[in-house]
Amino acid sequence: MRSGHKARLAVVTGAVLVTGACGSAGGTTSVSARPAPLSQAVAATATANPETPAATGSPEPGATGTPAPRVPPQTLRRPKADEPVRVPPPKLSDFTYSFPVQGCRVTYQSQLLVLPKTTIWAAKGCSFVSPVNGVVDEVNVKNRWTASTDRGADREGRFVTVVGDDGVRYLGGHLERVAPGIVPGRRVTAGQILGQVGNSGNARSTASNLYFAISWKTDPSLWWVRRGMVNPWNYLDAWLNGNRTLSPRDEMTAVRNRTGAAPRCTTLCTSKPKPKSKPTERPPRPDDKHITVGTLSGG
Repeated sequence: MRSGHKARLAVVTGAVLVTGACGSAGGTTSVSARPAPLSQAVAATATANPETPAATGSPEPGATGTPAPRVPPQTLRRPKADEPVRVPPPKLSDFTYSFPVQGCRVTYQSQLLVLPKTTIWAAKGCSFVSPVNGVVDEVNVKNRWTASTDRGADREGRFVTVVGDDGVRYLGGHLERVAPGIVPGRRVTAGQILGQVGNSGNARSTASNLYFAISWKTDPSLWWVRRGMVNPWNYLDAWLNGNRTLSPRDEMTAVRNRTGAAPRCTTLCTSKPKPKSKPTERPPRPDDKHITVGTLSGG
């Protein structure tokens, strides 16, 4: 009985050994095996790769709370750019112009106020120059304006007009003085000094400035044409900013064709009436009807 039990136990033990051997040889038998401890796996990995932190025993940065060394930021330097290519402004006409005030800081408004002209504010004594090559047309060296009459022909005070080679007339008024040698018929060039900025005429109570206007040549009696028929600020902007070939010739011609060469005055045309002089008081004339004629009697 006991010998039979031993025989069965031997058979069972042999079967288990045979099954384990088959699982180890092929690695395909579904026999669960207990995994190796974590320490043994780490040790095995360290043995295979000795350069890892586990092999050297040093912790990874930040693993023990020690901050990793900070790498200073690198400054990026932009490559130096090439100088801009300067392109000259396009040539818009055959004429070359100069801004009418030279050597001084200027300001002016680019909008229509009362008349088509511009007041160029500048310090007294600044140079008023010819805007273009041309011939001096009118010159007024005497300030004839008075507040009592406010004659339209005198409002610009001392002034010079130039008829340019472009056929346009340019006026510079409120001058402090006219430059020596500037007389009607004198040939001038763009940028040549014609006078100095001031506040003559009806600018007597304002800061010094240049009354600048664009029109066409007319008889001096048509003073309202001289004081401005074309808005000038677009041309002033161009001449000041380097485009010195923008010409008012076409616009002037268009305005003259629309209004005629001798238009009637429509704005600020009337001067103040002259004050009436008081009549001189004369002694009363005797009334013959009320005069008593007597005879002196001696006594």
